[in-house]
Amino acid sequence: MATCFECGAPLPSRVYRNTLCESCGSDAKVCLNCDFYDEGAQWQCRETISEPVREKNRANFCDFFRLAAASGAGPAGKGVAKDETKDVAKDAFSRLFGDE
Repeated sequence: MATCFECGAPLPSRVYRNTLCESCGSDAKVCLNCDFYDEGAQWQCRETISEPVREKNRANFCDFFRLAAASGAGPAGKGVAKDETKDVAKDAFSRLFGDE
């Protein structure tokens, strides 16, 4: 189930440019709710977009938009809090390169 990036409330299975979160009123069709959003990718998108979307938390016209399964935590986390995702990444890095 997709959740709002802002408040974590459930989102409808289909969202349009004018869809708002019923809980907090945030735009639903935003990069932060998209399955292709990736902070480590060029312009924070795993799709081949021709120009960056400047406001990732505002509704846009992207044709690639696909609602992430657990967008409240960001697609990289898939339901895991962002802080937990960072901790997991730091632990993996430390295991690989050691703590020096």
